[in-house]
Amino acid sequence: MKIDEIKFDEQGLVPAIVQDAQSKAVLTLAYMNEESLKKTLELRETVFYSRSRQELWHKGATSGNHQKVTDIRYDCDQDALLVQVLPEGPACHKGDYSCFSDSLVEGTSEVKDHRYAILDQLQEVLAERKATQPEDSYTAQLFQEGVDRIAKKIGEEAGEVIIAAKNDDPEEMALESADLLFHLLMLLTDRQVPLDDVLSVLEKRHS
Repeated sequence: MKIDEIKFDEQGLVPAIVQDAQSKAVLTLAYMNEESLKKTLELRETVFYSRSRQELWHKGATSGNHQKVTDIRYDCDQDALLVQVLPEGPACHKGDYSCFSDSLVEGTSEVKDHRYAILDQLQEVLAERKATQPEDSYTAQLFQEGVDRIAKKIGEEAGEVIIAAKNDDPEEMALESADLLFHLLMLLTDRQVPLDDVLSVLEKRHS
């Protein structure tokens, strides 16, 4: 597939849906022209076309909130792009992790599509905390302290799981295992390793 096969509209633009490569959350909808798409591929960072200013816009050039591109996919009609990124800060100009933070449908936060939906939800929360760094967040503080501190927490929680297992305490083991999984997801987020990659390894081993 070549750039000249992408179907730009009459203004020379194509919509670009930006998605967090780890959490799979949709971060924003922007537009690209041929030049900005070429720049994005060259820099491996998102470069959009601002329709209001009528100029190229390198995301993060002034804010520092760059978006590292991992993949760019196109739809079956070749007139829309899905840009998967690793964000280095909030996507929204309001300081939110995603531009799509509000809903018209009540109770959507309580909807669970499958048994392990909580893992998807946790990935999104962790990505948001890492991007926005709220001052009162335990998670954000751990991200700031770095990989050594997070890894230490995993070691501590693993020890607690072992103790609970040896004490034959199912309730305590469930609690400590939840802490262990949470901090493992945090380490994956910090190291920019999608949980999907881990699941893919398990699937390959199983098959």
